[in-house]
Amino acid sequence: MAEFVTVDRGVAQGIAVLRIARPPMNLIDLQVALEVAAAADAIAADASIAAVVVYGDERVFSAGDEMAELAGFTPEQAEAVVKDFQAALSCLARLPQPTVAAISGYALGAGLELALGADRRIIGDNVKLGLPQIKAGLIPVAGIRRLSLLIGPSRAKDLVYSGRFVDAKEAAQIGLVDEVVAPDDVFESALRWARQFTGGPALALAAAKRVFEAGTHGHDRARTEWTALFGTEDQQVGTRSYLADGPGAASFTGR
Repeated sequence: MAEFVTVDRGVAQGIAVLRIARPPMNLIDLQVALEVAAAADAIAADASIAAVVVYGDERVFSAGDEMAELAGFTPEQAEAVVKDFQAALSCLARLPQPTVAAISGYALGAGLELALGADRRIIGDNVKLGLPQIKAGLIPVAGIRRLSLLIGPSRAKDLVYSGRFVDAKEAAQIGLVDEVVAPDDVFESALRWARQFTGGPALALAAAKRVFEAGTHGHDRARTEWTALFGTEDQQVGTRSYLADGPGAASFTGR
């Protein structure tokens, strides 16, 4: 049983809510990161889940790294855990389902690195975001490349090198987040976005995610994924429905 991470499948049909609950600030240590990754693995294997909302609570998504843990690591200990820690913070990008981070309060350090792996980020208009690890003599272990791809190398370097916080307005301007809403509307807005995928073409969505994640090899990966979809029931149903009734009329089964 996880101590700090839960998966709630009862909020809305077809949607899982992956929740970090380590009050008061939802700091991410190695245990929390591994619990998030284990929860993501369970979600990935559940074909009944069409989309995922990642959430902390109404006060904070995650205020970042557990510095008390990091301060005690020897170089040998850091070397022993870094691969697992990096992979855990990247777990949302490996989910086959569309994933949205619903961010309240703060998403800092490892918390923002985790959220960068989601397909969409929705924040309250009072949120602060940043990667302040440089101020502890460290760097983000999982977020630099993803941040650079999202907002461009120059802006990513500014945030990583300075460790400064970004408010909601700037986050939206530079493309760090996708939607800014009132603080009380963060979770419901994320649910609203996730609901559009229930009953959708799960296999095609998963294929599209793998292409995006392939990065510079995405062009080659797209050919492989596109071809493979022709062996699915969803492709047969979807193309025939599109031809007969236009887009949006097909009933997909995930097979």
